[in-house]
Amino acid sequence: MADFTETGSMGTEHLQNSIEAIHARLILAAITGSIDVEGGHHISALPKCRSYPQLEKIEQVSPQQKQKQLGSDRFKFQGWPGFDLILESSLPVWQRPYSIISNQSNAHAPTVYRAMLTGKPYPVLAAITQASNPMITQANTKLVYKALRSLDFYVVMDLWRTPSAELADYILPIASWLERPALLVTSDSAFYGGEKALPSAIPGQYDHRTDYNVLRELGMRLGQEQEWPWKDLEEVYDYMLEPIGMTFKEFMDKGGFDFPPDEYKKYEKMGFATYTGKVELYSTVLERLGYDPLPRYEEPFETPISCPDLAKEYPLMLITGGRFLPMYHSEHRQIDLVRKRHPHPLVQINPETAKGLDINDGDWVWIESPRGRIRMKCQLFEGIDPRVVHCEHGWWFPELPGEEPWLHGVWESNVNILTDDEPEHCNQISGIWPLKTALCKVYKAKQY
Repeated sequence: MADFTETGSMGTEHLQNSIEAIHARLILAAITGSIDVEGGHHISALPKCRSYPQLEKIEQVSPQQKQKQLGSDRFKFQGWPGFDLILESSLPVWQRPYSIISNQSNAHAPTVYRAMLTGKPYPVLAAITQASNPMITQANTKLVYKALRSLDFYVVMDLWRTPSAELADYILPIASWLERPALLVTSDSAFYGGEKALPSAIPGQYDHRTDYNVLRELGMRLGQEQEWPWKDLEEVYDYMLEPIGMTFKEFMDKGGFDFPPDEYKKYEKMGFATYTGKVELYSTVLERLGYDPLPRYEEPFETPISCPDLAKEYPLMLITGGRFLPMYHSEHRQIDLVRKRHPHPLVQINPETAKGLDINDGDWVWIESPRGRIRMKCQLFEGIDPRVVHCEHGWWFPELPGEEPWLHGVWESNVNILTDDEPEHCNQISGIWPLKTALCKVYKAKQY
């Protein structure tokens, strides 16, 4: 079977039935002959360069250490148990670690936050946040806040003082994408690079480093000198490009990209990267993990069907996570020219629903779930089901004070105050928490 994570879009991945829905989608592609053909589900091919899974040193993680991964005893697919099975089944085909899931052998975030608070199954006393803003981007913000505040030591690596950074003991200023080279290896055999447009470091009060240099120095201090032979990112990329006989500089001088033509029906020569060597409707990996090898639907935990009494107070379904330009996740609100194009957080409501609630386009409204409430501006949208409202995600207000309790307005319009991350309500295969199945109600905010 092809990668679950590659096949699903973000909307599918945010459902309580996420893995089952993606599995069903792959089955439809298989039985209609739409696997690895033009216009169908394209299977990745190996790039000619080394890819990131080959740098991960996964063989050095002991079975005893893997067993400590929080949440992987319950949510096995995207933890070490699933990773090890997928690696074992795919190596005969690829001959090297190559799977998107290699980047997703993660601890289960909601379980980690609860371990911070309870010390069970063992204490979590310190954390590093890199390229993330959990106070905005993680579900159940109130619990995330309590968990981060409970830590003995918290470090944030970021470009800006985000709400998460304001809680940190140390903020490490990190070079942006303009200030470091890049080599991107896609899941489709292509790879391309980018040269830095600005110096990686500016001496004095604006001194900063790349993520790689920070992590390398940490590794060196932990006695891992032999595992970090490359002093900077460009040397890492030299190593990755070694199979094509070029340094990173030479690669960039020749255009900086390699996009091989599409090749279809690769399985006719190599088979599939599964235990059976065939495209699998009945997943042998899921079966070995103890899950149903075929997809099945379960009603999400919080809907009018599963919670009819709760739906009397919260009659609307809340979805979130839709993309809207020029914002990207929780970024860009602090850039004035960008913010002026999209200054306010919006909630989309069907005009008929809004009419029944005496809400007009542009009104400020409250959106409330069993976990809390936030305030946004109404945007009437005929394209949304009258039973559903859609809240923009990622909102905070850099112009508001950073000190507590303000935290740049994190409690004002952050939709993850409304979302749920209870482990019992997550997808029981992958642990993904539901961001598109919550009950809510909407009512007009008092205006003068």
